[in-house]
Amino acid sequence: MALKKLSLSLQFGDIKDAKRHRAALPRHSVARWIRHALESDAELTVRIVDAEEGQALNRGYRQKDYATNVLTFDYTQAPLVTADLVLCAPVISKEARENRKTLQAHYAHLLVHGTLHAQGWDHETSVKDADAMEAREIEILAGLGIKNPYA
Repeated sequence: MALKKLSLSLQFGDIKDAKRHRAALPRHSVARWIRHALESDAELTVRIVDAEEGQALNRGYRQKDYATNVLTFDYTQAPLVTADLVLCAPVISKEARENRKTLQAHYAHLLVHGTLHAQGWDHETSVKDADAMEAREIEILAGLGIKNPYA
């Protein structure tokens, strides 16, 4: 399968331990992880934020007053996927530690997860949809040499 075209804007907000997060997210790796999850060409912005910005966005758009690991703002799905993926650095760091994953592997998983959301996948609609999305994530990550994040 040929990889899809990707126009990527990678942004870092004012986050603590920025050097560590930037090291886990080299642009070429971010593009590779996303491309493997794309079913269509895409224009994506990936923004790495602190807990305050993550919480404000989650509260404003989902009415959930906490910072979450990844938020996907999808605008179009065809013929071009356009979306913003917002990843909250402190939440991701905490989850990676708790789950004994590398920071880079956890970012890869969440970028694949967010990219699938941008294309219409949704794990909150039904158990069947959640199982299908999880299986697709596992398949994509395996193709990238990353272990099953759900195991």
